[in-house]
Amino acid sequence: MDCTNFIINDHEPFALDNKLVDVRETLSHCSLSHVLVTREAQYLGALSETDALCLDPNMTLSDVQYALTPFFVRAQNSWFEILEAFAQHQTNIMPVVDAQGLYQGYYELSDIMHLFHSTPFLSAEGVVLIVGRKTNEYSLAELTQIIESNGGHLLGAFVSEQNNDLTRVTLKVSSETITFCIEALRRYGFDIISVHEKDSTLNQLKERSEYLDKYLNI
Repeated sequence: MDCTNFIINDHEPFALDNKLVDVRETLSHCSLSHVLVTREAQYLGALSETDALCLDPNMTLSDVQYALTPFFVRAQNSWFEILEAFAQHQTNIMPVVDAQGLYQGYYELSDIMHLFHSTPFLSAEGVVLIVGRKTNEYSLAELTQIIESNGGHLLGAFVSEQNNDLTRVTLKVSSETITFCIEALRRYGFDIISVHEKDSTLNQLKERSEYLDKYLNI
């Protein structure tokens, strides 16, 4: 899924000679969690709204360059890698930087969340399973093979919990042969932790993703 069409430049990055009072003025008119800072076209990092509001407004960004966090993604990163970066850095703006460190624009969290909502994992009909297995015995390839060899179609999967002892995987499977798939998973040593028909778990996942969107936009 190509995300580059979502790269935007509505907000220009700040320069090091800009004062924090200018940053505050911009933040007062938008809901950005960070502002982005460049030197000419070279990306330097992001300053959080919290720092911008706490530090002396008469200081320049050069004075507080130590507070910049240099998070970014590349244009070739997948939507999932981009979403992961948003969550990891608790931001709603994600700069895009090329291999030479040049600033290309940025993604907004709401656009990437829209892509997530449109994936088959959330939008297609199916049954959501949560399965578990000892971590040293877990294999996603084996899990996929079991589902597909029993007539199931895997619509999506992610590791929802993992430690040294246990790995839990949440997966969505087409419902036509779900009984055969569950029986086969048990035969091959997977624990069936929960089975959810269509809407209830799907709605929960949508609600949680929407909550993440709202949380990161606070």
